[in-house]
Amino acid sequence: MCTVTFIPADGKVFLVSNRDEKHSRADALSPMVYAASSGKLLYPKDGEAGGTWIALHESGNAAVLLNGGWEIHTPDPPYRKSRGLILLDLIQAGSPVSSFLSIDLLNIEPFTVVCLDNGKLWEGVWDGKNRHLSGKDETRPHIWSSVTLYDTDIRARREGWFREWLIKYNDPLLKDILDFHQFTGDGDKQNDLLMNRNDHLYTVSITGMEIGKNKGKMLYNDLRNYGRFRSAMMFSSFPATL
Repeated sequence: MCTVTFIPADGKVFLVSNRDEKHSRADALSPMVYAASSGKLLYPKDGEAGGTWIALHESGNAAVLLNGGWEIHTPDPPYRKSRGLILLDLIQAGSPVSSFLSIDLLNIEPFTVVCLDNGKLWEGVWDGKNRHLSGKDETRPHIWSSVTLYDTDIRARREGWFREWLIKYNDPLLKDILDFHQFTGDGDKQNDLLMNRNDHLYTVSITGMEIGKNKGKMLYNDLRNYGRFRSAMMFSSFPATL
């Protein structure tokens, strides 16, 4: 939930997320299809709060969570609800973007959510007091790094790595993007995409979604337990713009 990339391709899009977590946090469950009131959801489940950081709806909508808003904040628990459960609330709605604008976020820790909503790409930021929504160009690649872990200079450095990689991989497969998320950096373990800060905080998993016109698939690389999982889901409908 701390590094996210979005890459459009011919007739499909890719959303990939690195999850950076404390060593003490419980293991997540690998991706499964779950029933919800609005339809089926595909996501890995957090082992503590039961929420998620990345999810796909059978409508073709998708959402990915990053910790923090515009700037680093000092946590002030207890919070009313985990951000991973908020993400599930958003993705279960017919429109995650509309839900972000209306959902109660009082006493929720700051977060950023990247949403694919009916084929359109959006970025929603909750800074702890106000919510901010902006449309993103879904025809171009994007990268996000969580402000809670990476300062302005490091985020800019990662942006540069991404742009250099895109020159070499102008028509990537999902596997190529997962490799970018695992192997890119300059040898600084504190800030490489696969990060490790004294074995206290490190990248525990990489999750990638490939979303097409009638089917989505999710690849989950559990780095903590050396497991790889693949799940897929047919869509009940699909965005006409893909």
